[in-house]
Formats: sequence, structure tokens, C-alpha cells
Amino acid sequence: MKKIHILLLLVMMLWGFNLSALKVLVVEIDPFVLTAFRIFIAGITVLLISKGMGIFRFPTRKEWRFIIYIGFFNVVLHHMFLALGLYSTSGVNAGLILGSGPLLTMMLSILILKDVVTRLRVCGFFLGFAGILLTTLAGSDGLSTLSIGDGMVFISIFAQAFSFILISKLNPTFDPRLLTGYMLVFGSVVLFVFSLFMNRPLVELEMLFSWKFGSVFLFSAVLCTAFGHMTYNYAIKQVGPVESTIFINLNTFFALVGAAIFLGEPIIKHQLIGLVLILAGVFIGSGSIEYIRNKRKIIRE
Repeated sequence: MKKIHILLLLVMMLWGFNLSALKVLVVEIDPFVLTAFRIFIAGITVLLISKGMGIFRFPTRKEWRFIIYIGFFNVVLHHMFLALGLYSTSGVNAGLILGSGPLLTMMLSILILKDVVTRLRVCGFFLGFAGILLTTLAGSDGLSTLSIGDGMVFISIFAQAFSFILISKLNPTFDPRLLTGYMLVFGSVVLFVFSLFMNRPLVELEMLFSWKFGSVFLFSAVLCTAFGHMTYNYAIKQVGPVESTIFINLNTFFALVGAAIFLGEPIIKHQLIGLVLILAGVFIGSGSIEYIRNKRKIIRE
């Protein structure tokens, strides 16, 4: 397995566990306000890390336009429509729509970047989605009827998938990790202004001054959002959007593991089967089988 794959695996573990952390926080704090503040802290953290790594610099006017363009899709549209959509749809519908993200990214990559994806890796993508389908539907009442909320969640995941394509086309002179910091700060400011227009209760942020909620928030903002997005966007530039996005299926795997460990929620048999399919889909879709097969072929020759 490549080093970048190990980093992606770590990021997916953090993002999966982040769902349990957010579930604890949204009990006391408005989700929209929490999202805006969490992304802002994450953005500042990434800029500080970039300064320590020696990659920090101020963008040119042209680069600012690109940052705002990507940030609009990756942060503003994605988080705004996700937050609004979750109010109007079921968790099952939302989970299935979000689980289609890797497939959507693959299709956009083929259409826009003219990427060539092997049949084996396509099978991996569909296998992973089948795992998402089984895991999400297990233990639920099934799909609910389509609603406007489903459309909003789809817009959310489409905006994110499109932003992955944009990041892969980023100018080589501008580090994607630095881009992440500027993008998160820009997006958080827009979301914060939007929350003011919606009259969200900003006073609830006072809860973060407690030891319990403060530590959970820092885990979510610094490790999951700052380090996670910084690393993931770097991976997109290194191995491309298709290979990176297949790992997103592991969010469901680690979300269930995190819920079982931190929230005491049980994992049922059908979910375990779904998790196996997700792991198989990631292994195949990431190109690991092709890499092993080609390596053995070289050794034999």
C-alpha cells in the first residue's frame, strides 16, 4: 500500500469518528453555527501549520479567484446544502446520496479530466456503494419518499465532487495544503454571515468553554477538519480525484466503529456484511489489486 493510501486511511478514520464527536456537540449547539465556527478554527489551524512547514505565502490576485471559486463549491455549497437538506430528509436517504460521492467524482473525472478508469476499479466503486447501501439500510425502516431535502443533499455532494476535480487542476506552484487553509477561512466567513441572516443562536458557542465540549470540539476542528482536509486535498493533487475519493466509502465503516466505541450503539449483522463490501470496494477501487498484480508480473519477468 502506498504511503498516501495510509494517510487517506488515517483521514477516513478521523472523519468517521468525527461523526460521533459532532453528534455530541449538536445536542447543545446549533449545527449551522457549530459548522461555521469549526471550519473557521480549522482554516486558521491549517494556515498556522503551513507557516510552520514553510509553505505559507499570500496568494496572487488570480489565485484568490481560484481559492474563492473552489471554496464556494467545497465549503459553502457543500456544507450549506448538507445542513439544510438534513432537516428535510431521512438519515437513510441522506446516507445513500452521500455514499454516491465516489461514483459521482469518478464520472466527473472521466467527463472533465478525460481520466481512464479500468473495469476492475469501476467494479470496486460499485462494490463500495453496495456496501454503503447495505450498511445504511440495515436496521432502518428503508427509504423514505423523495423530498426537497434529498435534492439539497445531492447538490451538496455534487458540489464537493466538482471541487475535487478543480483541486486536481490546481496550479502546481500553489500548494493544495495552503489552499485548504484559505478555502476553509473563506467558506467559514460566508457560512457565518449566512447563519446571522437565519438568526441562529450564536450564544450557544459558550458551551465550548467547558472541558468536555471544548476538547471534543478541538478534536473535530483541529484533527478531523484541519489535518483531515489538508491531507485529503494534498492526496487529490498527488494521486488524482478518482483514487482519493474511493476512500470516502470508509467514512461509513469508521462512523459505525466510532458509534459503537464512543456512543455505545450496536453493529448488526447486515452492517458487518456491508462493511466487508466497503473494504473490498476500497481495496479494488484504489488500484491496490492492479498494483500487486503488476508488481508480481515484473518480478516474474
